[in-house]
Amino acid sequence: MSGKFRLTMAQLNPVVGDLAGNRAKALAAHRAGRAAGADFVALPEMFLAGYQPQDLVLKPAFTAHAMAEVRTLAADCAEGPPLGIGLPWAESGRLYNVYAILSGGRVTAIARKHHLPNYNVFDEPRLYASGPISGPFAIGPLRMGTPICEDAWYDDVTEAMAESGAELLMVSNGSPYRRNKYDVRMNHMVSRVVETGLPLVYLNFVGGQDDQVFDGGSFVLNPGGRLAVQLPVFEEVIAQVDFEQGAAGWRALPGRLDLLPEDTELDYQAMVLSLRDYMGKSGFARALLGLSGGVDSALVATIAADALGPENLRCVMLPSEFTSAESLEDAAAVAGALGCRLDSLPIEAGRAAIGATLAPLFKGRAPDVTEENIQSRLRGLMLMALSNKFGEMLLTTGNKS
Repeated sequence: MSGKFRLTMAQLNPVVGDLAGNRAKALAAHRAGRAAGADFVALPEMFLAGYQPQDLVLKPAFTAHAMAEVRTLAADCAEGPPLGIGLPWAESGRLYNVYAILSGGRVTAIARKHHLPNYNVFDEPRLYASGPISGPFAIGPLRMGTPICEDAWYDDVTEAMAESGAELLMVSNGSPYRRNKYDVRMNHMVSRVVETGLPLVYLNFVGGQDDQVFDGGSFVLNPGGRLAVQLPVFEEVIAQVDFEQGAAGWRALPGRLDLLPEDTELDYQAMVLSLRDYMGKSGFARALLGLSGGVDSALVATIAADALGPENLRCVMLPSEFTSAESLEDAAAVAGALGCRLDSLPIEAGRAAIGATLAPLFKGRAPDVTEENIQSRLRGLMLMALSNKFGEMLLTTGNKS
């Protein structure tokens, strides 16, 4: 027996709540897959709603809108390969995190997430009902199992799918980044491949959403745990993966193998992408920050310049009589190297006015940390005034931010 199967992996960046925009992105991915001769186009977990939608899914109107959008998407994708996409789904008084298969102009199948994570940033049992383990779906020449994210971190869902005839596991994910997360994912997925003897596609989306950032880094494993495809991290990409069927079953052919950066570079890319998406998805194009000449503000300025472009960053030096010449020189050097605007806004007059206003109540008390804190709070006030006046988002430069 022999056969061929082409899968389009759409590692894309959705926006939480932008149902029409996410549908448009999915449709563009489908058209790219159709043009490439794909047999199936896959998008990640909860892509239509964006991830994590959190309590948005508790609004019946939102979930109903998502379900209407997926039916519109199905009609738009009637010509060409089936498409898989995640979304919230309400039925029989329950809400599910599902992976929908769209084919021939309609929603032809639904897989419901079985394992609902309740740790770290996840609180899915509060939002969704646990669905039954789904069997595989016939997609072209093969039968595909579709575990949803956490379902592939345990052996029961994938083994049940394999026992009921799955020939390929297509795992859709909304897995946020943290240091060493890739190794954790890979270890779990290799275990699933070894246990089932099936090839596995791990498709994760990319992008920042509030306090979370998703790194992509999607990959494909063959039985035995051999890596066949590795997509880049922190980048949108639509990639084609070819499978061939032989006597031992389906196997992924070798494809693109992007190198993963080391930990510090991964952390840096996460900060750049999360800032870019936080601002872009919130409607801000420009940012400002206080540039002191120190390491913390220099690093934040560098992240912002890479995320937004130096032309969209304003740096502000807020010197007092205690500011050293070296700090002024270092701040100017950073702004010059980055190519961003640098304004100087001395705070001494304001600090003196506040000191004079407080003097009658402070009479008889020695200067202490109170007077020192006036400087930092005055700087914050002036930076916020600039932010309000010019519509530029203020970035904090504390070393834990």
